[in-house]
Amino acid sequence: MDYSVFDIIGPRMVGPSSSHTAGAARLGKVARRISGNDVAKVTFVLYGSFAKTYKGHGTDRALLAGIMDMEPNDPNLGKSLEYAKALGLDYEFFVSDTEPPHPNTAKIVVVSSSGKRTEVMGCSIGGGSIRVIQINGLNVEFTGEYPTLVIRHVDRPGVIAGVASLMVQFNINIAFMRVFRQNKGQDAIMIIETDNDINKEVIAQIRALGYEIQDAYLIEAL
Repeated sequence: MDYSVFDIIGPRMVGPSSSHTAGAARLGKVARRISGNDVAKVTFVLYGSFAKTYKGHGTDRALLAGIMDMEPNDPNLGKSLEYAKALGLDYEFFVSDTEPPHPNTAKIVVVSSSGKRTEVMGCSIGGGSIRVIQINGLNVEFTGEYPTLVIRHVDRPGVIAGVASLMVQFNINIAFMRVFRQNKGQDAIMIIETDNDINKEVIAQIRALGYEIQDAYLIEAL
């Protein structure tokens, strides 16, 4: 098996653990994007290893840094608690003894300035990599390794075709595409991972499609 320098050295990050710091910071950043970059209050529910060691390994600081849009390798990551206080960000941490799908799992509950509530659950799977597994209680799956569109919509005919047509119009190649739904005709989430960068005009066009599109967010490649 061939190994890259990244595999041997690991990601650029502030220590002590890529799973507990780099991955945690990336989970926070993704939750921020899915919440529309509007975070007035945030609650972190920690499971498994995160719950047991989050203070000693700096997971609390990393998650909070990510939700404030700091990078995993930001030398000020360790000061995120102080920065949050200075910004007036309302935050809290809880631990859960519920058996998690992965030892390093966190649920991030964001309340926006308008009172909108968004829940994101994800896992830090090693080496700074993550996997998002739930949005607002709906099971999903993506890693953030590609530019990713998260589109909340009602499960109706024409939604997928309309979005796919826009991808062609903007010459965006789809690497992976999945649609997750609660039940037929109810809330659904479309995840599109692309080979191209996505500009704000694409997001605006998706939101203007109709088809009962509720919202669309871009997560830049992590």
